[in-house]
Amino acid sequence: MAIDREKATLALDGPVSRVRLVSPARARALEKLGVRTVRDLVTHFPRSYIDLSQVETCATARIGEMCTIRGTVHEIKLKKPRYNLKLVEIALVDETGILMVTAFRQPWLMDQIKAGDGVAVSGKVTFDYGYKRMTNPFIEVIGEGEGPALAGSVVPVHPATEKLTAAWVRRIVANGLEEVEGAFDPLPLGLRLRYRLMSRSAALRAIHFPTTMAEAAEARRRLVYEELLYLELFLMQEGAERAAGAAPCEHVTDGERVGAFAGALPFALTGEQERARDDILEAMAAPAVMNHMLLGDVGTGKTVVAGFALAAAADSGCQALLLAPTEVLARQHAEGLGSLLEAAGVRSALLTGSTAAAERAQITEAFAAGDIDVLIGTHALLSDDVRPARLSLAIIDEQQRFGVDQRAKLLAKGEAPDALYLTATPIPRTLALALYGNLTLSYIKHRPHDAVPRITRVLPKERQGEAFDGARAALARGEQVYVVCPLVGKGAEERDAKAAGRAGAADAAGEEYHPAVAIEDADDFDDDVTAATKEAEILRSTTFADYTVELLHGGMGTEAKRAVMERFRTGEAQVLVATTVIEVGVDVPNATVMIVQDADRFGLAQLHQLRGRVGRGTKAAEVYLVSASHREESLARLAAMETTDDGFELAAFDLSLRREGDILGNRQHGASGLKLVNIMRDGAVIEAAHGDAQALLDVDPLLQEPDHRAMAREVRLAFAGEGIVGG
Repeated sequence: MAIDREKATLALDGPVSRVRLVSPARARALEKLGVRTVRDLVTHFPRSYIDLSQVETCATARIGEMCTIRGTVHEIKLKKPRYNLKLVEIALVDETGILMVTAFRQPWLMDQIKAGDGVAVSGKVTFDYGYKRMTNPFIEVIGEGEGPALAGSVVPVHPATEKLTAAWVRRIVANGLEEVEGAFDPLPLGLRLRYRLMSRSAALRAIHFPTTMAEAAEARRRLVYEELLYLELFLMQEGAERAAGAAPCEHVTDGERVGAFAGALPFALTGEQERARDDILEAMAAPAVMNHMLLGDVGTGKTVVAGFALAAAADSGCQALLLAPTEVLARQHAEGLGSLLEAAGVRSALLTGSTAAAERAQITEAFAAGDIDVLIGTHALLSDDVRPARLSLAIIDEQQRFGVDQRAKLLAKGEAPDALYLTATPIPRTLALALYGNLTLSYIKHRPHDAVPRITRVLPKERQGEAFDGARAALARGEQVYVVCPLVGKGAEERDAKAAGRAGAADAAGEEYHPAVAIEDADDFDDDVTAATKEAEILRSTTFADYTVELLHGGMGTEAKRAVMERFRTGEAQVLVATTVIEVGVDVPNATVMIVQDADRFGLAQLHQLRGRVGRGTKAAEVYLVSASHREESLARLAAMETTDDGFELAAFDLSLRREGDILGNRQHGASGLKLVNIMRDGAVIEAAHGDAQALLDVDPLLQEPDHRAMAREVRLAFAGEGIVGG
């Protein structure tokens, strides 16, 4: 029977309920997996594979190594070793011996697996209590009657739910692929031939049901390129849309105020700082809208470099906004950067959520009248009453802390303002291209040459006394100490239960999983306070009984936080116990020691941000990372903090460990279309997609040529609701 390509293409956007075997109950279960349409279904990619051509036996499986073992379930039991903990124990046998499998917090396996079932398990082999064991491996029932989908030796393992097993997902995906067999390929033939890419239909079939792992890799290569190309096209068109019809300011970059700002600095710029300044000023002087990111490691002087851009805006008769994520940081900018700007003749003001109503009205009126050159503030800058007279520059500090809508709202306050993003979260060029597309970049990788030494040590929980000994020694010298607590407390049990499943999945894939400790916001403080308060109480009565210990967390009122920080900044308080609220913008030069409790709960980039709070003065600093974890992967990750103080090296290492979804999710939009990309592994593909997207838009900005229309539609569908894309 001939394939109806148009019908197959249209089927992609039909409801998943049209697919054979998708009952209403299964449709509801699929929806929990984010699968609502046939397109969602056929792009619900396997999270891993069990390669049955590379199977070990119970006897040949090597302790300490990852492998796959296929056998028969001899016995399965549900155990409750303690209150709130359930585990399933499976005795798996083959012709050579027995393997004990333990699955924590997965009681539903009792309903899915029974004695006599053929099962494949994939994970790390250990030895304990006289048996070879696997803990939280991937477990797949390899049953009969699954049809041609499993004709090969590679079994796909799809994300599943308690109510919809991986085996059922497999069957439904196979039926979904039949629905869209022969659909039009949106990639232009020239690109497919250039890179020798599979057709999309072939790639979808091969990535779900490969006959070999090599075939799966080729399918992935095609699909990774496709989703990256669409993302780049979306980002570039979005940027062009923002600049369309606008008349950006061609800034004066060698004016009186820029020169005066340089003269007001109490130090000379480093070479990297000068290059970053020149990059930014050159982009501001150009006739096109600037969209620039300044990536600078902690303590490298990004804010000072940004000050030149603010002075240039004032020299041009225009205004600027500087948006900071916290009031603490905004006030720090107003005090430090603001004083330098005033010395250069640039009028600045501070606006935050705590600004009194009368003062707020005065500031906004002056800004609207053009009597203020630079307005520094928090989310208050996004309010409707902030109406600049002529906005030509918007600077967003710690840009990863703001959503896309917030950044867009800030930029919408001017006709076509230049945008400058600052971040101390180091990311490689490939990641920047993937997340931001049309951004230009400057890097400041090194702290000033006279930066003081900073030593980082990783300590097991039982040796945390060494950290507190170091802290007491610093206090005796008149210095100050941070003690940082992670997000634990009220909701810890629920989080840990969710984390258990993710950890098991990562283990089985040979990857590391570590719970992400989110940057604190107003909704987190109930959880934060529990741990931090307890820690502060203990330290006040024991270790630091001779000193003043303050507590800082996100649940405190603005005035209370300000008062605590002021007491710590002036030295009235010597020890600050805090949650991640101090991650950004807290600058106390006399603080020389930081102790991070449960450091394994943090990502490396966040730990690097945190340790940037010490060593900001002239005194050597010490950072102690305390962890109760015994996981080899966690300890190896923390050990990287000891070996380098280079944030970019750490970022690359962290990215090599993290699952791609965790990385891309930080963008807060646009990541919905990225399901397969691995930033570290796919750097060359990202570069290629970036160049190809630019070349396509150079000749066909709206993607209206016949060969491009299908691709334009795919871009719109991939990022529906994310912005306006032509075509």
